[in-house]
Amino acid sequence: MSSGGRFNFDDGGSYCGGWEDGKAHGHGVCTGPKGQGEYTGSWSHGFEVLGVYTWPSGNTYQGTWAQGKRHGIGLESKGKWVYKGEWTLSLRG
Repeated sequence: MSSGGRFNFDDGGSYCGGWEDGKAHGHGVCTGPKGQGEYTGSWSHGFEVLGVYTWPSGNTYQGTWAQGKRHGIGLESKGKWVYKGEWTLSLRG
């Protein structure tokens, strides 16, 4: 059964979007503590699938994810530096 709503984490972060079996599923937005960092996009049973992550610095990654890590085709922007290409289970940051 699917539903939607908001969950506030103890550290000040939050998730707002779709849920299934108690995990983020469908489209949603997750913010880090004190609103720092944000992922907006598709979720599958608690993991990011396709979306945009924005770090507090303003750097971004847009693309696909697997097991909570950047994986597949994506674009990362860090100021003037831009990488477009493939990722293999890369950690965030």
